Amino acid sequence: MASLNVGNLGEYLREQRRTAQLSLRQLADAAGVSNPYLSQIERGLRKPSAEVLQQVAKALRISAETLYVRAGILDEKERDELETRAVILADPSINERQKQVLLQIYESFRKENGFETSSYADQDAAGAAGDPGDAGEEHRAADGT
Repeated sequence: MASLNVGNLGEYLREQRRTAQLSLRQLADAAGVSNPYLSQIERGLRKPSAEVLQQVAKALRISAETLYVRAGILDEKERDELETRAVILADPSINERQKQVLLQIYESFRKENGFETSSYADQDAAGAAGDPGDAGEEHRAADGT
């Protein structure tokens, strides 16, 4: 069987697995995929779906977006934008309103600097529509306070 052009995804996965000190079988079990299938991915014989990559990334405790880029599913620039958004949304030191306002500011700077907004940004903006001062009222209304 000829090797598929999936970049260096398989080599990268093998390296990450070895760094995590996991056997092929251990990773396959943790990711919920078969041992032979994971072996074929590592050897470049199979191109996994985004869902499988997400499961493997979770088992390896690495970014799924990094695997998506290596597999050719996601563009590098999109990954950087997604990771920035993920960091903002995961920050426990700021509340939901502050996160949405920060994402709006981030998007306005991207637009000002000539970058297109992704569909992810449009989804976030829809959730944070309106004046930042109104967001607190919407937040309070949503949780009944």
